[in-house]
Amino acid sequence: MQTIVLDGEQLTIEALVQAARDKQTRIEIADAAYDRMRRSREAVERFVAEGAVIYGITTGFGKFQDRVIPRDVVEQLQRNIVMSHAVGTGPLLDPEAVRAMMLVRANTLAKGVSGIRPLVVDQLLELVRRDVIPVVPSQGSMGSSGDLAPLAHIALVLIGMGEAQIDGVRMTGAEALAQVGLEPLTLQAKEGLALTNGTALMAGLGALITNDAEMVCRTADIAAALSFEAMAGVPIALDPRIHAARPHPRQIECAAFLRRVLEGSTLLWGAEGGQQRAEQNTATLPPELRPAGWKVQDAYSLRCTPQVHGAVRDSAFYARWAIEIELNSATDNPLIFIDDEGNVEALSGGNFHGEPLALALDYLKLGLTELGNISERRLARLLDPARHGGLLPAFLIEHGGLNSGLMLVQYTAAALASENKVLAHPASADTIPTSAGQEDHNSMGATAARQAHAVLHNLQMIVACEAMAACQAIDLRRQLYPEDQRDNLKLGRGTAAAYELIRKHVPFLECDVVLYPYMEAVRELVARSELCNAVEAALEEERRT
Repeated sequence: MQTIVLDGEQLTIEALVQAARDKQTRIEIADAAYDRMRRSREAVERFVAEGAVIYGITTGFGKFQDRVIPRDVVEQLQRNIVMSHAVGTGPLLDPEAVRAMMLVRANTLAKGVSGIRPLVVDQLLELVRRDVIPVVPSQGSMGSSGDLAPLAHIALVLIGMGEAQIDGVRMTGAEALAQVGLEPLTLQAKEGLALTNGTALMAGLGALITNDAEMVCRTADIAAALSFEAMAGVPIALDPRIHAARPHPRQIECAAFLRRVLEGSTLLWGAEGGQQRAEQNTATLPPELRPAGWKVQDAYSLRCTPQVHGAVRDSAFYARWAIEIELNSATDNPLIFIDDEGNVEALSGGNFHGEPLALALDYLKLGLTELGNISERRLARLLDPARHGGLLPAFLIEHGGLNSGLMLVQYTAAALASENKVLAHPASADTIPTSAGQEDHNSMGATAARQAHAVLHNLQMIVACEAMAACQAIDLRRQLYPEDQRDNLKLGRGTAAAYELIRKHVPFLECDVVLYPYMEAVRELVARSELCNAVEAALEEERRT
């Protein structure tokens, strides 16, 4: 059982994803974090006792910052913020996204500058440990003052209100707490504000998306490599000298990965190794099987794979950088600071503003949209003899006309690619004022996160469609050769592993069949990282031997 220790400083995307998706992961709070939380809590209690006027502790919220709250109703103020801010709507967030939010919030509070009692953080983590999933609608956050509405729905359950799910069964928050043996909390000064004011939805969902985006980037490389083999791609485009001459790091990484995946393939245009000049490229194919025309280079969707895929990897790289900073940031307001002499200050600022994540997630979803665009274009080429030189039958099926083959698979990919183009509009380009103009610029980062999640899901299917079609095309290419020559046709070291895994779920199609179960099966291989893991395991085994 893996243990993840939250201390407000060292939470990684990998650890968060592990804890959000694996219920067996043990989650603990570092002793030093407990000490910091106790010190900041003592400071808040001192402020209340002294009657200090401090935002959100002894004043109202937002535009009501100028309303001083009497000491005897401070607890009611914190209960009220949770109730009044739970205004979410729309489809519910997935349980793993809610778990990620709770973990992000706990880690933020563990920094010890939020003035919250440690027992509140413990109770929040007990929901995670006991698999109590608050019911959190996905819409309603403006991405400034943090993700107020979604976080309020989580906080409701802590005080025995709202709704939660246990093992998929929906019930009231009070019933959920009782079922797992927990008592509702009575929030004290600052605690309702600390629980609701922060970027946990953007950071938590963003971390899950970024993790999966990095994996789908590598899987898209694999699908492209299969298409290279299916259409006898010219491997010279992957020559390291080309990419060293334009040294974008992730372009170079992508080209190197493609070379490793394709190493040993005899289905590419030209001799093994891909270092031959253009005039030698037709040598390995018998004349009757050569694509029409003299081929020195491929269309952009093949030839420029490293350039495009590498640029998309850059968007994921940036998202990782921004989100891992955010995971270990204090994002509520005000923050409590204690110097070495014990002097205490409550400072009001704007760390709840989601702009760093909104821009990063908008950039990521644009990159993922482009990955879907180029994958769909390769799929279209696989199906069209006019685009691959007549190497393969139309729509990758024999007896075309009677059979439609994979014609409609490209329709689905095209529909999803086009939908992604709409979703790629930057949410962060918009803003609308709230709280009577006090909060006059909002990031819309939660919208960017939800859109990025939708783009990612669509992309997984697009990549699956390309990979499935490429495997069908590879089998059709093999059939063109006499049986005694087929053993000489070898896939690359990486593509062979991808092909074998896909063929365990999708057979060669000799005639029309119902296709959507096969499409979904391959999408799940993409989404669960199985396709990428199988290829990387094969490459690692080859390296060892």
